[in-house]
Amino acid sequence: MLAGEGAVAIWNNIAEAGRAAFYAWHLHEHMPERVGIPGFVRGRRYRAADEGTQPEFFTLYETSSFQVLQGSDYLSRLNEPTDWTRATTAHFQTTTRSLTRVVASHGVGSGGAILTLRFDIADDAAQGVVLRLASALEGVARLPRISGAHLLSANAGVSGQATAESKGRNDLLAPARWVVLLEGCDSHCFDPALAALQAFSELREVAVGRYLHEHTRLKTAWQAG
Repeated sequence: MLAGEGAVAIWNNIAEAGRAAFYAWHLHEHMPERVGIPGFVRGRRYRAADEGTQPEFFTLYETSSFQVLQGSDYLSRLNEPTDWTRATTAHFQTTTRSLTRVVASHGVGSGGAILTLRFDIADDAAQGVVLRLASALEGVARLPRISGAHLLSANAGVSGQATAESKGRNDLLAPARWVVLLEGCDSHCFDPALAALQAFSELREVAVGRYLHEHTRLKTAWQAG
């Protein structure tokens, strides 16, 4: 199960010249800063498990509700980026950032690997597809070595809102409208789950990424599990 009813899902590459700075900033400033915002519950960062996965990094922030992502505490932080944030994000490449509602979340907990699926659903078909997909994910979450299966729906307007932090950046791509996250014990456990989802035509043209866990941040450093 995810830790709340909202989530920020971010995929990005980083220029080689900024890699060391990215790790230092992400570990020591950015993740503590974000998770310290009221309503933010947990932050997790993952790195690509294979060469076929792009972008290289996936970061997930879980929030108590979607309203937290529309609130003044988060917005004020986005509109007051630190100098370190400005310097580091200048090295970001091919960034996709989706502010989402958690539509369905099943499973027993987090895993050491995560599979991300980014796709679209036609608006006139969304209601029926979402009901069937949410039901299918409940079954997927019971597969061996799968610890979680989640469906997220992005709000394009909120995701694409202009802020001081996004100003002048040319790495930002369109938000992913729909996201499935599968969590498991290792990066090789997802094939049976993907096979179980093949009946959904919406998932046949999908951006797939396999990632391994690098870091988790909770509210305080001594709680970071």
